[in-house]
Amino acid sequence: MNYHHTTALAAIMAAAMGTTAGAQSLEGKTVEYVIPFSESGGSSQWANFYVPLLSKALPGAPTMVVRYRPGAGSTEGANWFQGQQDKGDGTLIFGDSGSTKFPYLLGDPRVRYEYKEWKPVLASATGGVVYLPPDLGERFDGDMDDLKDEAYLYGSQGATTLDLVPLLAFKMLGMTVDPVFGVEGRGDGRLMFERGEANIDYQTSSAYLANVQPLVDDGLAVPIFTWGALDNDGNIVRDPTFPDLPSFKEVCEATADCPTEGVVWDAYKAFFVAGFANQKTIFLPSSAPQEVVDAYTAAIEQVVNAEGFAESAEEVLGAYPQMTGAAAIEATEQATTITPEAKQYVLDWLKEDYGITMD
Repeated sequence: MNYHHTTALAAIMAAAMGTTAGAQSLEGKTVEYVIPFSESGGSSQWANFYVPLLSKALPGAPTMVVRYRPGAGSTEGANWFQGQQDKGDGTLIFGDSGSTKFPYLLGDPRVRYEYKEWKPVLASATGGVVYLPPDLGERFDGDMDDLKDEAYLYGSQGATTLDLVPLLAFKMLGMTVDPVFGVEGRGDGRLMFERGEANIDYQTSSAYLANVQPLVDDGLAVPIFTWGALDNDGNIVRDPTFPDLPSFKEVCEATADCPTEGVVWDAYKAFFVAGFANQKTIFLPSSAPQEVVDAYTAAIEQVVNAEGFAESAEEVLGAYPQMTGAAAIEATEQATTITPEAKQYVLDWLKEDYGITMD
């Protein structure tokens, strides 16, 4: 992140501390910000961007630390947080991702957490970029017709994690992609690509900006499309962070036999929304009293409305909405709901292509 932006924001936060001073103070306390992933992916980038800003904006300016609890596609960490619902004094917050929402949507038996009990205070949209090695990327011309017959290897956290979106997209494009399951995070998938063990990858925007853009600059990777973004009417449009890249929908429309309507498209869009349009959410435990929720809401609003925030956030997270208050609650409701038809299509596909069942 640009140092000048960071120091400018810190000064703004310090000057504005009085706006939340009347709330329950966290002075002298330590807030644990738990992320159910490893330190190498986009969730780490996201959490570590917000931590110094939130620490200054919260009443009492508490110390904030990021704790990593990876495992089972993030369900282990989410199950752990479900067991901490009595810790609502403001010293514990949890940051999920689409990889946490997907098993919930699919009825995965590993899931012992209930989103409806948690209290969202920030909903962050994000994006993602698919990229290829130079020898394949230079052949991309807006559709996958000339590239779909290649054999692809993709490092994956699992078909029911956030990787569901790319795996379904690759199928819709008619590509032959052999996922190598078992990587701990998308950062590990990127390392496979760098070592030549995978020849297609995607990263969420924050991790792409930090770790893949340098590869592109050095001629070691070629971006081909993004997942896109939602406009105010719910339509998929180009990603505002990468406006020169086509969206998946554009590539799908240009590729023979790739559906952009009907149940397959509806299933893709449902998981795109859960995985990207509200990809990361910060929650307080269910026992958090309203005054604690209000303190976090006020602090986050103070952060995201501060002069210079949008520019600093775009450098690290991309140019995406950061929603709080009622908007965060609504976004979380949308991101944790799926139609029965779309759910059944995905369950059938997972069983047929990967032998995965949810029972």
